[in-house]
Formats: sequence, structure tokens, C-alpha cells
Amino acid sequence: MHKARRIGAAVVLGIVCSACSVTRHIPEGEYFLQKVTVEDDRSAPRKQRIPTADLEKYVRQTPNKRFLGTNFYVWLYEQADPAKTNKWNEWKRRIGEEPVLLDMNLTQKSAENLKVYMDTKGFFSSRASFEVDTISRRRRAKVTYRVRQGAPYLIDTVSYEFRDKFLEQILAPDTANTLVRPGRIFDITMLDSERERITAYLKERGYYNFSVNNIEFVADTLSADHRVGVRIVVKQHLTGYDERGQAVMDNNMVYRIERINIFPDYDPLAIRSDSTLVSRLDTLYYRGLNVIYEGKPNLRPSILRQAVPLYPNYVYNSAQVDRTYTDLMAMGYFRSARIAFVEQPQTVDVTNYVSYIGATADSTRTDYTQEGYLTCNILCTPMLKQSFKIELEGSTTSSFYGLKATAGYQNRNIFRGAESFDVSFTGGYEFMKARDAKKKRATEFGATVGLTFPRFLVPWRTRRYRSVNQPKTKVELSINFQDRPYYRRTLSSAGWTYLWTNSRYSSFSLRPIDINVVDVSYLNSDFLQGTTNKYLIKSYESQFIAGLAFSYGFNNQLKHLGRNATVIRFNVETSGNLIDGLEHLFSEPVPGKDYYTIFKLRYAQYFRTDLSLSRKIMMGEKTALAWRLYGGVALAYGNSKVVPFDRLFYAGGSNSMRGWTPRTLGPGSVPITRTDEFPTQLGDMKLEANLEFRFPIWGIVHGATFFDVGNIWYVRTNPSEYSSEAVFHFDDFYKQLGFNTGLGLRLDIKFAVLRLDWGIQLHNPNKPAGERWIHNFRWKNTALNFGVGYPF
Repeated sequence: MHKARRIGAAVVLGIVCSACSVTRHIPEGEYFLQKVTVEDDRSAPRKQRIPTADLEKYVRQTPNKRFLGTNFYVWLYEQADPAKTNKWNEWKRRIGEEPVLLDMNLTQKSAENLKVYMDTKGFFSSRASFEVDTISRRRRAKVTYRVRQGAPYLIDTVSYEFRDKFLEQILAPDTANTLVRPGRIFDITMLDSERERITAYLKERGYYNFSVNNIEFVADTLSADHRVGVRIVVKQHLTGYDERGQAVMDNNMVYRIERINIFPDYDPLAIRSDSTLVSRLDTLYYRGLNVIYEGKPNLRPSILRQAVPLYPNYVYNSAQVDRTYTDLMAMGYFRSARIAFVEQPQTVDVTNYVSYIGATADSTRTDYTQEGYLTCNILCTPMLKQSFKIELEGSTTSSFYGLKATAGYQNRNIFRGAESFDVSFTGGYEFMKARDAKKKRATEFGATVGLTFPRFLVPWRTRRYRSVNQPKTKVELSINFQDRPYYRRTLSSAGWTYLWTNSRYSSFSLRPIDINVVDVSYLNSDFLQGTTNKYLIKSYESQFIAGLAFSYGFNNQLKHLGRNATVIRFNVETSGNLIDGLEHLFSEPVPGKDYYTIFKLRYAQYFRTDLSLSRKIMMGEKTALAWRLYGGVALAYGNSKVVPFDRLFYAGGSNSMRGWTPRTLGPGSVPITRTDEFPTQLGDMKLEANLEFRFPIWGIVHGATFFDVGNIWYVRTNPSEYSSEAVFHFDDFYKQLGFNTGLGLRLDIKFAVLRLDWGIQLHNPNKPAGERWIHNFRWKNTALNFGVGYPF
């Protein structure tokens, strides 16, 4: 405790004292590097201007990091006594930073780096200079770098030289997609990207050994008007050297897959330590796949065949190889997978040729190249087949003690088809401490069963579609029984879901069976007496929901890390249509009522959809501007008068209007006269827009400022349930929008982002007219919301 106080006192004192001189221990004639500034070329057109953030990467010396505008870390480092090696001094050196001293050699090198970088971007007449200020503050230096880009060199003409004549007819149609076009700036990074693009294009067409080194650019920059002629040279493959030591070149070889060997139980340690393992392996041939195993195969060959889109005699395709890896890992059975190719040696007396008759004026012209063969080895290491889990959770409040236990079991290959079987059992017990409680005990029991198949389960035969990746079928069943002092109810659900993705950024989910049943078998008449909370009342009514749901998602954030990204989420669901049709054909309404029931429960019939579109625009390495548009609507019809409460929309909370807590905004401009503390504002329509500026603060701590606008409404007028002010009207809905702004802190701990947002209401439509705009700051007009991950 005493040590902790010393550390805390040192931090507080350091923040105050670090504003004082940190140059006392700097040798004579040296300067403490206080600040480094890079000024971009404001005279260059905005579209051609190189951002400061890109230039700063090439500066060799950067100042010490600062804390609250002070040199705290340098000050703390200098407080350590160099003559002592105790833990207190070691802590100061570890947390602090050694002062960065001005190094003119590095400063000159930084200016040279800036010049070289601008040259690679096509500004060959650029200049980079620097200015060092050692006068403004004693023994401190400020370095300012200034760049002048000058006129850029532009691509004038683009031509091709095919030394590999066979590739001419393959690449010629692809030149329409080239990145190197006349009129663009002669950017070296663009040329590198074009080399990578051509290489990837050919690797998807059989050229296994083709690399970026087979492409070179010849540039003519002798023109006086900053024009560059670019010639793209596609070279042949180096096959060796002759007796004179001269290189022997030949056309690049096209490869086919000869054999595909898959090791579904590959153990790299066993391969190295057990010299007899290879002799004990067996091979099972299944539709072009050699399944190599020891003992009995753990996976059915048909399951492996579905996950491997490669076949013998197929032309090598790098995209299909990547898809194979992705599909194998998406099964959820393998811990790791590696795909290795071995080039088969060519016999001296056998040479395979591929011919191509080009569509040229000379119809007699025929080009040839050689064909080679590859052996594909797929090495897969499985995870543990079975696992168990036990979780205990205890809780206590001023009114009860609680204990909850969960036991679970998972089998990742229950039917030898990489099916994942999960089952868990939950039991809970609560004891009321209040003396006047009539019943002091509450119990809860539940079970959840899930089974995931790495394929589509349908009653008809399906073939593999090229556009469908990672197909899965998920079956879920759950039941939960709650026995509370004032009620008993059983919550049951059943779901059948199809999941799949495409080859890029989209994911899909189709849920043809989605059943939820709430059966309240006992409800104390005194429990809800006098309660005006409709949400609470409705949550204790028995209901039957059976519907169909579909979801679509587009997300390119993972593949565009550190770059602009877009996320789209679309959901649509409908409930009760099939049941309603059958009920009308074979049943009658409940006597004296205008609705039907199933299993003596009134079933819900409604339609619900929502769409979310968000975009992140990077403005620096860790600085970004993000926005989102959201809209949703739900309509009840047929057997229902209202949409089920858990399918309605609400505003407020960590991922919505952050100036309000969840369910405390809206609907419309209805004045809120809450008689209890439970938030109940819900609606069957929602519109919302969010804007957020994200920036780094220090290390893993990031900050944000945000602005939100939105609200919820009812679509139809219902005077018996709510006033007309809660109904959406197109001509004046904008007057009912809520506005808020605020500040946020984010803690980026790599595997998750912990978020705390403090929102301040600017316009509250639920206040009386004339008081909706917030002029005076009050704590009750703010909200503190905690969340995990970014809000959008």
C-alpha cells in the first residue's frame, strides 16, 4: 500500500513538475527535440497533394511522447538516480523516456527521405528543406520540414512488350483493367500494384511459378514537358544457364494439379518423432481426393470433398486454393490447415505442350508453352473433439441472494461429418432476504441444444454452387422454466437456420423456422396490480411467434484494416402467415373473439424490416470520421393488433441515441409523465443518423466526439393506446427528432474495444413545447452509456 501511494504521488507530482525544465541534464551544446512539424505543399492541387500523415512516416527523428501537454515521461526518466539500481529507479526508467536530442545527421537524412518519397509518387522536381529553431526556448529545438512537390510527371503513353508470346493473347483482354493509364501521375506504388494485379490474374489461370519479377517497367522521362512513356515488359521464365553461362529463357509454364492428398489428422510433432508413422498410413480414394489417415478415418470422405473445390487435372487457380483454406477452417473442426504444392519433375523424353492459335491476321500463327503438374498436399490439424465447461455465477442485492450454474458439453464431430453438437444445462436459485416476502425462494431450470452442420440440409439433392461459400445449417432448441414468487412461466424456442457467404464481403442468413413460445402458467393477481408499465404487463402474457427471417450483411472492414470501410446490414422477418392460412382453412376463431389460437395461445402475425448503412473514412493513421443511417418499420396485421413487444424498436443506449439511456426517447413528441422508473418508450418505426469523429489520445486510449439524431414512432393511429403525437407524419416528423452530442473514451485492448460514451441532450421532443431545446446544462439531460465494440 505504501509503495502504491508513492507511485501515485509521483505521477501527480510529475504532471505538475514536468512543465518545468527537462534540459538540466542535457550535455552542453546539445538540444532537446521539443517539436517536429512537417508542412505539406499547400500550393499543390488538393487531389495531387501528398498528405502530411504520409510524409511524417519518413522523418527519422520524432520527439518524446507527451502527457497532458507536458514532458512528463522525460521528466520521470530524469528523476531516476543513475547510481542506484533499486526497483523504484527501474520503474522510473521503464515508464519514462530518455530525452530525444537533436541529431542533424538524422534531420538531413529525413529531408532526403522526403525527397525520395515524393520522387516515387511522380514528383521528380520536388524539393525538401528543413529549418531548426534553437532560439525560441533555451536548449530546446524545433524542426520544421517544408516540401515543394512541383509539377508531377504524367503518363503519356502505355505500351506492352511480350517476350513471352504465349501470354500476349491471355493478357491483352485484361489490359482494360490496368492501373497504368495515360494521364495518371507516374506513381511507383501504382506500378507495383499493377505488377501484383497481373501476377494474381495469371496465378488464377495456371501460372503457379509466375511472380512479380517477371514484369518490369521501362520509363522514358526525357521529355521536357513532364511526360512519361511507359512500356510494360512481360518476361519469360529463367530455366537455367548454358555452357557459356548465359541465361536460358522459355515461356512461362502452365500447371495442372495431378494429385490431391489430404491429411485430416495431421500431427507435425508425430511426423518428426515417429519414423514408422508413414508406413502405417492408409489411403482412401474418393472422387479425386486421396484421404490419408491412420486407423479409422475420423471424417467421412464426402465431407472433405465438399470443402475442397480442387480436382485432379484442374488448371492451378490461386483463388480456388484460397477458397479451399477458408472453407476448411470454416468447418470449425480444424485448428489449422496448410496447403502445399510440390512440382513434379519432367522426364527428359516427355514434354507436354499447350498450343494456342491467336486471333490475328495470320491465321497460321500458333503459340506454344509447356505444361507442368503439381501434387497438392493439404495438411489439416484437428481441434480437440470433445470439451466440457462449468460456470458458476453468484449475485447479491439488498433484497436477495442468487446462485446460477451452467454445465456444457461440446462435440465437434459427433456424426463424423464435422457436425458441432452443443448442449448446456442451467440451474439457478434465489433466496429473498426481505422479512415481509410471502415466498422467499425462486428457481430456474433450462436446457439448450444446438447442432451445426457444415453444409446445407435440404430434402432434395444439391450441387455445389461457386457463389456459395461456407454453407452451414444450424438447428437450435431451448427451454427455460422459471418459478418465481409471483409467477411461473416456460420460455421455449426452436430455430432452423441456413448460413453462407460469397467470395468477397457478403454474408447471408435464412431462418425458415423461427418459433418462440412464452407460456405463463401462473400469475399472481396482485403482482401487476396498479402497474401502468405496458411493456412490463405485455412481457408476462402468453404468446406464440412462428416466422421466417432473412438477413444480409456486407462488411469489408476486416480486409480493409486501416482504410475506408463500409458496413451494410439488412433484416426482414414475417410471422404467422402459414399458420394463419391453415387456421382459416381448418379452424374457427376463439368463441366471442376475432382472433385464432394455436395450442390455446394467440399467435402473432406481423412484418418487420430494418436497414443499417455505415461508412468509415480514414483521415489519418488512427483518425477517422464515421457515420451511419438507420431505418426500420414493423406492421401488425391479421391475427395481431400490435407487434410483439420484443420486436418493437427503441431509441437510446450505447448503440443508438447516446444522450438517452435505453428506451427513454420517444415515441414522437409524447410528453413523458413516468410514474415508475422502468423505461417503456417503444414504437414500430425508427429513424436515426449518427456521426462520430474518432481520434487517438494515448497508447490504447482513444477518444471520440459524436452527434446523434433520431426518434421512434407508431405507424398507425390508435387513440385507445397512445396519442396522435406518437404517430409518424411525413410533413412534421422532423420536428420530433431528438438531437444529442457528446464525448467518448475507447480502450482498445486488441481483442475487444471497451467504450464509455457521455451524451448530452440538445433537443428533447418529449418535453413540453418551448422547453425542448436545452439551453441550460443539467445532469439529468445527460446519459452515460457503456458498450463493447464500436457503435457502428
